[in-house]
Amino acid sequence: MILANAFCIVLFVDEILRSLAGPPSPPGQDPHGWRVPVDCVRANELCAAEPSCSSRYRTLRQCLAGRDRNTMLANKECQVALEVLQESPLYDCRCKRGMKKELQCLQIYWSIHLGLTEGEEFYEASPYEPVTSRLTDIFRLASIFSGMDPATTSKSNHCLDAAKACNLNDNCKRLRSGYISTCSREISATEHCSRRKCHKALRQFFDRVPSEYTYRLLFCSCKDQACAERRRQTIVPSCSYEDKEKPNCLDLRNVCRTDHLCRSRLADFHANCQTSFQSPTSCPGGNYQACLGSYAGLIGFDMTPNYIDASPTSITISPWCSCKGSGNMEEECEKFLRDFTENPCLRNAIQAFGNGTDVNLSPKNPSSPITLPPKTEKSPALPDDINDSNTMYDTSVITTCTSIQEHGPKLNKSKEQSLCYSETQLTTDIMPDQKTFVDQKAGGNRHQAGQILPLVLVLLLLGS
Repeated sequence: MILANAFCIVLFVDEILRSLAGPPSPPGQDPHGWRVPVDCVRANELCAAEPSCSSRYRTLRQCLAGRDRNTMLANKECQVALEVLQESPLYDCRCKRGMKKELQCLQIYWSIHLGLTEGEEFYEASPYEPVTSRLTDIFRLASIFSGMDPATTSKSNHCLDAAKACNLNDNCKRLRSGYISTCSREISATEHCSRRKCHKALRQFFDRVPSEYTYRLLFCSCKDQACAERRRQTIVPSCSYEDKEKPNCLDLRNVCRTDHLCRSRLADFHANCQTSFQSPTSCPGGNYQACLGSYAGLIGFDMTPNYIDASPTSITISPWCSCKGSGNMEEECEKFLRDFTENPCLRNAIQAFGNGTDVNLSPKNPSSPITLPPKTEKSPALPDDINDSNTMYDTSVITTCTSIQEHGPKLNKSKEQSLCYSETQLTTDIMPDQKTFVDQKAGGNRHQAGQILPLVLVLLLLGS
């Protein structure tokens, strides 16, 4: 009899717990009722299935055709369409670099967000999903994929190690050989290469090859000038980067922003590499990986960046442009250029990757995160008989992160550090991440109801 009563009381308390927990959230929403972001291709499909959203979206696209924002908002119908769409999944949608329909996704994103900005903004919000992976993920996979132990690889020629690792992977070797061949092919006596085809081949390489290989080529650490020149030559800069004259940086930015892909990659670079004085790493959220991935994402576009020289002791990055002829826009131009040439987040990220170190996510003393500098040792001359698919451009291949076991997850506070991005996020098709939110109020109710059960059981036993 006592057991039967106890069983009934347990069922009763379980019902109380369920009622206090509240009803389950509807699909596509978190417990607070906020929309879970979806990719813009999917958001467009959801909008098309809803007559009100579909008609407003068509209206907005017509409003944006050939009009600036002020002209568009002067039209009452356009303004209403924009307000309605701000409540639709299209407003919160994002894209993922390397997804199957990336260009279509970005076109949908900008069709909404170009109408929300006040003219030309210096920094634009990134249309891409935020990066959550860390450099430590790249270090771990790099040693697995390459078949090399970071502790046993050459400490004098990391860029050569990176080339060897790439050659051990069929996809990396094929696409690397492909862009080197394309970027080195002479078209005519006056045109030594096709920059358009070169850029396309570079984009394919960096979008389709895992970052465990591409980062090692781009961000290898160097201790001599020959190694640094090998790193600088990685993207075959004579075709992909340099030109007869340097355009104005603001003009180059304007050209980039006419292309949805280039505009998106530039916005993503600014979002992930913009100097943050609140972070000890100088990077937003202390995430080197996000900055490095955004940097790699710019290669193969008009805004392609590269090392400006072969110095092994300092890291200076810049697009091929200057601020000459900026007129009264010179201050803005210099600010834009400094985001590349004097960017502590970018330098720190590159240095950290080269050293095989990452940010300590939970330091005991965040105010003084200091690590030992990398050991300096004399590096022997590069061998002449290197078995590599790119002997011509071997001097351009980049270093590996080989000293992770030596340094551990410490923060390098020197002027040059590191930058990062996960290729597993770059090459897969986008799927909306289901974020988990905890309703603190509901949690408190469950805790309170959970205390009822033992009290009731005690009373029951005493009464028996």
